[in-house]
Amino acid sequence: MDLNLKGKTAIVTGGTTGLGAGICDVLAEEGMNVIANYLFDEEGSIRFAKELGEKYGTKCVAMYGDISKAEDIDRVFEQAEQEFGHVDVLVNNAGIWPTTPIEKMSDDEWKKVIDIDLNGTFMFSKRAVLHFLKHDVKGHIVSISSKSGFTVSSPDHAHYVAAKGAVNMMTKALAREFSSKGIIVNGVAPGMVRTPLNEDKLSQPEWLKYYEDRIPVGRVSTAREVAYTVAFLASEKGMYVAGAIVDVTGGMLI
Repeated sequence: MDLNLKGKTAIVTGGTTGLGAGICDVLAEEGMNVIANYLFDEEGSIRFAKELGEKYGTKCVAMYGDISKAEDIDRVFEQAEQEFGHVDVLVNNAGIWPTTPIEKMSDDEWKKVIDIDLNGTFMFSKRAVLHFLKHDVKGHIVSISSKSGFTVSSPDHAHYVAAKGAVNMMTKALAREFSSKGIIVNGVAPGMVRTPLNEDKLSQPEWLKYYEDRIPVGRVSTAREVAYTVAFLASEKGMYVAGAIVDVTGGMLI
């Protein structure tokens, strides 16, 4: 099925590592120009974007920006307009996942998670909507949520589950307000994904078995498997899906 994404442009926040890198890879493979937003490792991020563009023959660039800072987000959109004219897709992927029991969780840690995982998603989404309306683009926003936005299956992540639950409802609110204007907003809820962040645990047989036993399909997903759903929701083939949070957990939410 041709998703008709060739030549269009996407911003992927946190796009140069882990799940974000997998999303960038699939979108570039579909022929999209990709803006891979990053916060750390400038040299590695620039190299990633360059190699991605060469691999698929699309224009891929790395753009610095702290998604918890409005001025950084504004700068990303300004640079995007200069480079590509306009953006067609925003993928809100950047986030953090610290592990801290509530009684030991500092107020600052709580605020940091909310600022990045929730407020950053809102501020980027708001600016994407304004950008789409300005350029008369039938744009798409896909926000990466989590199974933790639906259920608290493990302790010590109160700030993360609060943020992701709110992202789910915000996704629906955005879809309710902007679907009639041709702006399609959805979310994707991954489960356990194999990324460099958790490879240390997944490389240990006892931890791998622990996670696989919780997943009905019996294995941990790859970043590309999640990215396939993102690509569909970012395409015109997904225009009649609005305000959905698609379960890509391998059945963990059953």
